[in-house]
Amino acid sequence: MDETGPAGPLPYEGVWRFTAPAVDASVPQARHAVRDLLLRQGVPVSDDVAEGLLLIVSELVTNAVRHAAVLSPVLAVEIAVGPEWVRVSVEDSHPYRPTALEADHGQTGGRGLLLVREITREAGGACDVAHTASGGKVIWVALPLKHALR
Repeated sequence: MDETGPAGPLPYEGVWRFTAPAVDASVPQARHAVRDLLLRQGVPVSDDVAEGLLLIVSELVTNAVRHAAVLSPVLAVEIAVGPEWVRVSVEDSHPYRPTALEADHGQTGGRGLLLVREITREAGGACDVAHTASGGKVIWVALPLKHALR
C-alpha cells in the first residue's frame, strides 16, 4: 500500500442539499437540519463556529423567506464540508442581490446581513452573493472548522 498518495475524503466530508418552502416554519427547520447534519456526520467543528454557523443559517433563510418568497416559493440550503472548512449556502429564485446596509439604530430589523458578515469575519471565513444561471441568487458563507486566532 502506498502511504504517500492522497488519503481520500475524511468521513465527515461531503455535500448535502435540501429544499424547503419559503415560509417562517422553514427557519428553525433549516437550523435544526444543519445542526443534526453536523452531529450525525461527526464534523469536528468548534462550538463557537457551530453556533455562528447556525445563526447564519437562521439569518439567511429568514432573509429568503421575508424578501424572496413572492418570486421564490421554495428555497434551497446546501452544506458542504471539507477537511478544514464548512460552507453553507441559501439559494432562491429572486433576482434581487441584497447588500449589508449600515445599521440604523432606530430600526428593530434589517441587520441580518451585517450580523452574517461580522460572524464570518470574526471566524476568519468568507461570504458572498452570486447570481444563479436561472436568474436567482445564492448567498454563501464558508467558515473554518476551528475558530481563527485573532
